[in-house]
Parts: sequence; structure tokens; C-alpha cells
Amino acid sequence: MRKEKVHFTDTYLINPANPVEVNLIGAGGTGSKVLTALMEMNHALIGLGHPGLTVRLWDDDSITEANLGRQRFAECETGLHKSVALINRANRWSGTNWRAETTKFEKDTLERLPEHALSNIYISCVDNVSARFTIAEILSELRHERMFRTAPKYWMDFGNSRDSGQVLLSTIGDIGQPPSEKYEAVANLPFVTEEFGDLLKQSEQQDDTPSCSLAEALTRQDLFINATLSQMGVSLLWQLFREGMISQRGFFTDLKHFRTQPVLL
Repeated sequence: MRKEKVHFTDTYLINPANPVEVNLIGAGGTGSKVLTALMEMNHALIGLGHPGLTVRLWDDDSITEANLGRQRFAECETGLHKSVALINRANRWSGTNWRAETTKFEKDTLERLPEHALSNIYISCVDNVSARFTIAEILSELRHERMFRTAPKYWMDFGNSRDSGQVLLSTIGDIGQPPSEKYEAVANLPFVTEEFGDLLKQSEQQDDTPSCSLAEALTRQDLFINATLSQMGVSLLWQLFREGMISQRGFFTDLKHFRTQPVLL
């Protein structure tokens, strides 16, 4: 009888000596809501005796009128950096010391990696394909950094169109798996750019021009697609921590027809 495929969570995430470090890349429609979900997850983990999370939010964009309503921003925050506004609010609410970066998560002109690039988990909520390949390139270079507390472990990528989207979890290199008689343990979950690279490139021709109003933004993305993806995606991350194993590494969802398809290992 064929064994069920599962991935066992890296042991450091289960019982770390310090808060698990997270680089959240993108603070727009999805990223702003993922941050809220991470706040809730952090609070719950600490309540269960876990050190919790420490998050660094990356985004070089500023808040415009078109961002109000669909994203997690108020009118009084217009003109502020998205990452700064969100992190300040998160820290006030939860008493954390999370950090904001007002730059893109990319190499500089001398091809040097971003400062503070190392973390245990990377979550990308970016709106263009080239940014995903940039992240994949950086993580490929970081995958050999195994001797530090901030050793890279996982990459979770969020992506969506108007009323559909997907979340995919990848490992950054192989994650050591325990022997199991019941399950077939999977050590490596491929990058989204490796598994769906051609599909991503085909979709790269979409118009990424910023919307000038909320009404225009809503013609491009459904009001609730970002919130749906963020809740389900962070739920997968929660399962990784709480259950110590996963049998799905993500999902595709169609909000218009209320259909979701899991991605098995």
C-alpha cells in the first residue's frame, strides 16, 4: 500500500530558543492582510508557550487614495510608507518590536544582498512576476546559510488575479525529515518559480500600472480575494507550526465560483 506523502516541519520552528524570524515582502492588498493574520498567529503562539514571531515588512511604496478601503489603510495614513504605517500599528496593538523596510527586497546596484535578508521564513505578496524571480534568486544564494539562528527554511508565495489566486509553500533547500513507517516524508518542496516558471512568464504581460481610485482598483481585483488568500495561506503556516507536518503545500482558489483545490505533496 502506498504511503501518504507528508512534510515534517523543520524542528527549529517547533521549539526555537528565540522568536521565529519572518521576512514579509509586499504590503499591499494581500501583504497588509497577511500581516494582520501573523499578528493573530504570533499572539496565539505566545499563549501556547512558543516564543512567537518577529516580522520585518518590506515595501517601498506609499499609501494613495486608491489603497483606502481594499487595503488595510486609513485616510489619515495617506502619503506614509505602507510598511511603516502597518508595522507601527502592529507594534502598538501587540507590543511587539517588528521592523519596517522602505525598500524593495532586491540586490543593490553592486549585486549585494539586501541588509537583513536572512530569516527563517519568507512570505511574498508581490504583484509582478519579475519580483518573484528576484526573490527566488536571493533565496537560492541564501539556502546554504545553515549555521545561523536565522537560517532560511521556508518560502510561502501568494499570487492572485481578479477573483482567483494561489498560495504555494516551498522549502529553501532540503529540510531534514525523521524516519517514518506510516508516511513518505518529503524533504524538498520546489520553488514556485521552478514548478510554475513558464506559467508565471506567460502571465507577465498584465498591466501593473497603479490604480488611481478605489473604483478602478476594484475592477482589477475583487474586494475579498486578498483577504481570502491571506487567511487560508497563514492557516497553512499555522498548521506547519501546530501540527508539525503538512500533507498539502498550498492551494488554488476561485472565489467567483467558491472552489478551492489543494496542492498535494
